[in-house]
Amino acid sequence: MRKDKILIVDDEANLCEFLTLLLSEDGYETRSVTSAKEALEALEEDTFRLMITDLRMPEIGGLELVAECKARFPMLEVIVMTAYASLESAVEALRMGAADYVTKPLQVEEIRVVVQKALEGIALKSENRRLKAKLKAEGAAELKIMGNSEETRVMLELVRRVAPSDSTILITGDSGTGKELVAQYIHECSTRADSDFVTVNCAALPDTLLESELFGHRRGSFTGAIRDKEGLFKVASGGTLFLDEIGDMSPALQVKLLRALQEREVLPIGATKPVSIDVRVIAATNADLERKQKSGDFRPDLYYRLSVIPIHIKPLRERPDDILELSEYFLRRACKRNQLAPKSLSSETQRVFLAYEWPGNVRELENTIERIVILTDADTIEPVSLPAKLTGLQTESFQMPSGAAMQSLEEVEKNYMVHVLEETGWQKRRASEILGIDPSTIYRKLLRYGITPPR
Repeated sequence: MRKDKILIVDDEANLCEFLTLLLSEDGYETRSVTSAKEALEALEEDTFRLMITDLRMPEIGGLELVAECKARFPMLEVIVMTAYASLESAVEALRMGAADYVTKPLQVEEIRVVVQKALEGIALKSENRRLKAKLKAEGAAELKIMGNSEETRVMLELVRRVAPSDSTILITGDSGTGKELVAQYIHECSTRADSDFVTVNCAALPDTLLESELFGHRRGSFTGAIRDKEGLFKVASGGTLFLDEIGDMSPALQVKLLRALQEREVLPIGATKPVSIDVRVIAATNADLERKQKSGDFRPDLYYRLSVIPIHIKPLRERPDDILELSEYFLRRACKRNQLAPKSLSSETQRVFLAYEWPGNVRELENTIERIVILTDADTIEPVSLPAKLTGLQTESFQMPSGAAMQSLEEVEKNYMVHVLEETGWQKRRASEILGIDPSTIYRKLLRYGITPPR
């Protein structure tokens, strides 16, 4: 049984009694009063989710009551009752923030539908607020664990500096590096955080459908357009529109997007007048837009309009200092999500993770951790539990040369370092990850040992 509390306000006692009986039968908790003054007193004494009020009452009228309630009790939804001849007053009440109206004489089914709709709207708003708060908290946490490398710290410092502005931002980086996560964080740290963050994948929709999604359309403008539709530029009004995979947008749509950014207005398909917009645009791509400009696939003027503030997220292979920190975070989260005991990575598994290129970046790392957590019973994850694509990159077992037992520790170190360098094709960064030393240390040791890398 629903326990939503509804306040009924009307100077006609019979109507109050009728609504009380009807709504009580539907499982609502009700209270009725016969004046606006009593209504305000009741709202001070108790918490109601919904108020149903007449517009014509002595002393304080319904419109004044709506205005007062919206100012003092912003979480309260209001339904107004009015005679058919006074619909102008109902429209005015809607402008002042009322959720809906019903006309007298009241119809039972109409009352039920309008009340249910209003309460569902309250629940939806409450859920939106909860999700936004959760997103903001998780967004800050997610960004915090994106890594501790110097590259990541520099990138996040730039993100925090530009978030409060209203500038257009272009985020670049390989697939799976967390571009949408950064965009969400920028939105939540901006002055638009209380409004919507709307996402559209420009590569996922054909041209005609993408144009309709972005700019909207008018009824009858094309086959299947049976009603007017607001575009995402309008839906995101006051908030942020995230255009993912912007590099895959067609040249024809690029022209329309450029106009929208320059003029702050869009022209829906089939419309004759443009619609003004108020939205911050954040775009992202894994494509090389400078190369696309040279080939004629991306407009230079749109590129410069989008990249007012460019933010680049380096691939995971170029920030190895982040790999183990991210691994530990995803490991804890996967264990908690699957209600499993905490697990850890063995030192050998950590070496495998550092040696792997991670072509899918952070997304691949997260999915890999999720998989091995579910499929591994042991508390410590060893290389045997890893996918073959990871373990296949491990260097072959290092065989000590004959007589190695009589060699100095320095000689053994030199032989092993050369072995790792040969196995990695003399890629000093990868070798440094396996050896657990800085690349500059490899350079110094090669110089000391008199070893010249092959050309």
